[in-house]
Amino acid sequence: MTGFIIFAVIVAFLVWRMMPAKGVKTISTEELATIVNDRDKLFIDVRTPAEYKGRHIQQFKNMPLGTDFSKLPKDQGIFVICQSGMRSAQACKQLKKLGYQDITNIRGGMNVWRG
Repeated sequence: MTGFIIFAVIVAFLVWRMMPAKGVKTISTEELATIVNDRDKLFIDVRTPAEYKGRHIQQFKNMPLGTDFSKLPKDQGIFVICQSGMRSAQACKQLKKLGYQDITNIRGGMNVWRG
């Protein structure tokens, strides 16, 4: 019984971590493919420099999770990607706390990108 409770708490924690912050949009990589060349949007990849170097989307700027996001412009839509969607969700929450309004997380991240 105790094992089940611990398991349930861990699952609840993981689900909570993956939930987008209130006011953060989420799109699929298929939707991303239709807007990735829009120069009015800002594309941020929050993976490590090594991950980014190994494979990335050209339009995305590498700003690893933990970077100071406060210097980003607030008048552009910001699209955030990582490997699976977890770190980008964390980055979106950080951006929201900094007062950014137009934030979008890329669901599934580079794991599902087929560009």
